[in-house]
Parts: sequence; C-alpha cells; structure tokens
Amino acid sequence: MRPKVFLTIALFLLFFLGEIAITFSFKMESDKTYAKPGNTPLSYKITNTCSNVPEMHSVDSIFADFMTRNEIVGASLAITNKGKLVYSKGFGLSDSEIADSVTPRNLFRIASVSKLITAVAIMKLVEDEKLDINSKVFGANGILNDPVYLNYQDKRYESITVHNLLNHTAGWNGKRADPVFNSLYVAHVMDVPPPADMPVIIEYALNKPLDYTPGKKYSYSNLGYSILGEIIEKVTGMEYEEYVQFAILHPLGIYDMHIGKSFYDERYPYEVRYYDLPDNSLIWSYNGSGDLVPVEYGGNHIELLGAAGGWVASAPELAKLLIAIDGFETRPDILSKRSIQYMTKSKTHTRKLIGWRGSDGYGTWWRTGTLSGTTALVMRHANGINWVVLMNTTPRKRSRIHNELSRTMFRALRSVDEWPEYDLFNSESIESTQGTYAYR
Repeated sequence: MRPKVFLTIALFLLFFLGEIAITFSFKMESDKTYAKPGNTPLSYKITNTCSNVPEMHSVDSIFADFMTRNEIVGASLAITNKGKLVYSKGFGLSDSEIADSVTPRNLFRIASVSKLITAVAIMKLVEDEKLDINSKVFGANGILNDPVYLNYQDKRYESITVHNLLNHTAGWNGKRADPVFNSLYVAHVMDVPPPADMPVIIEYALNKPLDYTPGKKYSYSNLGYSILGEIIEKVTGMEYEEYVQFAILHPLGIYDMHIGKSFYDERYPYEVRYYDLPDNSLIWSYNGSGDLVPVEYGGNHIELLGAAGGWVASAPELAKLLIAIDGFETRPDILSKRSIQYMTKSKTHTRKLIGWRGSDGYGTWWRTGTLSGTTALVMRHANGINWVVLMNTTPRKRSRIHNELSRTMFRALRSVDEWPEYDLFNSESIESTQGTYAYR
C-alpha cells in the first residue's frame, strides 16, 4: 500500500474512532458523575433546623399562614441572598397518607419551570458553537431534517427557527389542544401503539397547517419546547436529560434533578406525593392500558413533557441553578452576560423573554409552573435575592395562586430586617447551623 494512501486511511480512522471515543467518553463521564465520592446532593445535607434562625421567624409565620389559607398539603421554600442560600425549609406534608413532613431533600415536579432549564441548555450549545440560534428547524436544510419530518404541506414550517421556539412565536396556537398533552389521541390518529413518542407527536403536528406565520405572533406552546428537547438530542447525540445533567447541572454541583415519572409507584427517592383537586374525575391513562387514573398519576405523560415540563427538583438545588443564571457578580454564571441578557431583555415583558415567563422591566424575572398536583414559582429580584417555592398541591385558585404567592413572598422578604451571614450551599455552614439552631 502506498504511504500516502496508508496515511490517509490512518488519519481517517483516527478521526472517526476519535470522534466515537470522545462521544462515548462524554456519555460515560456523565454516567459516572453522580457516583463519584463527594457528590451527595446538596439537598440531602440540609435539614429544616438549618433555617431555624431568629432573623427568619417572620418568613416561617407568613409562609405557614399562606399554606393554611390555601389548603396546601406540602411545600418547600428556598431563598438566596447575594449568592448565599440563607433559607431552605419544608412546610406541611410530603405524603399525608403516612404523615411524612416535607424537608429540603424532597423532590417536586416543577412543571413549566422546566422550560427555563431547556432554554439554558440551548444557550449553552449556542455559546459552545454547536448550535445557531437562527438555524431553521424543519425542511431539507433544517436541524430536524429526518425523512419523517419532511411530510408537511404548509411551507411556513421551513421558516421556523430555534429562536421562534424559544420565545413562543413558531406559529402554533397554544390555546388549542396541545398534542404533548394528548399523546393517547395522537397515537390513535397516527395509528401507532400508545404512548406516542415525540417523533410521532411532531409528525402529527406537521400534518396540520400552522395557525400563524412564524415570528409574527406570540402564543405559548409546550410543543415548541418539546421540540427544543429533540433539537438538543439531535445536536449532541445524547438524551436530553443526560445532556442537561452533564453540561449544566453536574458542573454546578446539582445531582438530584431528573425527568420525572408518570405513576405513583415510579417516584424517585424522596419525591413527594401529588394532590390534585379532590373532585376531579378520573381519565384514561396515557399509556393505552384502558385504566382510569387520576390526572396527576398517569393522566399526563411526564416523560414526554420532558423539556417542556417534566423535571423534578428539590428547592435548594433549583435555587443553586438560579444563582448560576441570575447575572449577579456574587457567583459565577454558567452562561455569559450576553446570553443572560438575550434571555431576559424585553420591553414587552413576556413576548421576547427566553425561558423566563415574565419580567417587570426593572430586573425582576419569574418563571411559573403548573401541572395537576403541582405548583411552582421561581423569582429573581434586582436586589440580589432569588427564591424558589415548590408545592405538591393544586389549590382551588389553580394558576391564579401564583399572584397570591408572589404577594406573600414580597411581604415575607420585606419582613426580614437582617439576612443571615451563613451559606447553606456550603457544607461547613450547614454543620454550624445544625449545631447552633437545632433546638431553638
């Protein structure tokens, strides 16, 4: 064999096998991260007694009153001040059937707060030059150009960009029945065994014309964010959950956030029980079993919601993610200032935000989440305070509870005259607070 030919083949094999090795080691490293010594989840170390400090007693009282007034079974609250975790406490019961109290280690479904996580993952890929924010999603030259996604009649699909998916301007009317929440019906229409997966859901959507021209109108869309999850998988060659854990969560020291499961007996360790309104009717299980189930346990396909609404998290670990994307100088952010400004700068407060649900235009950003049996709200304030509230209950006020919760938290924050100096993100601080305040 000629030397040049041999060299060419050798270089090709080195490059080809090297790419495989890099990808494989990338995934293997992700798989091993949780098991490494010292990677005990932060939330496992914090107890309710850590926040039993005089400075925060008013917060205890105000939030407990909110819980009683709204008949919330259980909740977890975490507050950071200038990058320090100064409060993390559970209220009520994680499972009323066994009278188990909520603690900071309990996991909750966070519903659409998941969209914030997905947006961060997309921006990370953009920063790493793995993805262009203005790339087309569909069509022969789109990111999702697999043959199954090319059977559409409405040519406007070819103008949808990643940016359109991020800010809910891709062209779907989100007020209509969302196929992500109707996977059983989609499986029937598409003549596939239930449950329908995301490729089938996307193919089903592509069979219908868009409601609006992409980029022209805002309309909140779970489907759009689910498609972003598929884009992440296509670009990285990894499962969506795996990539987010590897590239975002584990580097931040967050080890107990996952895509949740749909049924009660599939819960993660320390995951709460969810409570929908007691008078809600049973519905057909998403998996086609023919069983009638509570909406919160089998009515929704949580794994399918994934990038749009499927994550479970503890309040302190979610707070740890927030301080890595809040733009403050107190802790290093995982995204650049430019990316954070791109996600949050908006004069219209909602229609140009990326991942976040709302902004007051003065540095307060928030993200809501609602599912059957789940209510979540996270907020970042311009004064350096962030907070997370996760609840395992659908209140009578349903999504309107977010307004009352915001008012409650504003009052609770104003009641604090002096913030604690300790930082519960730090193991030494956790040990010192447990020793000092355990019996107060």
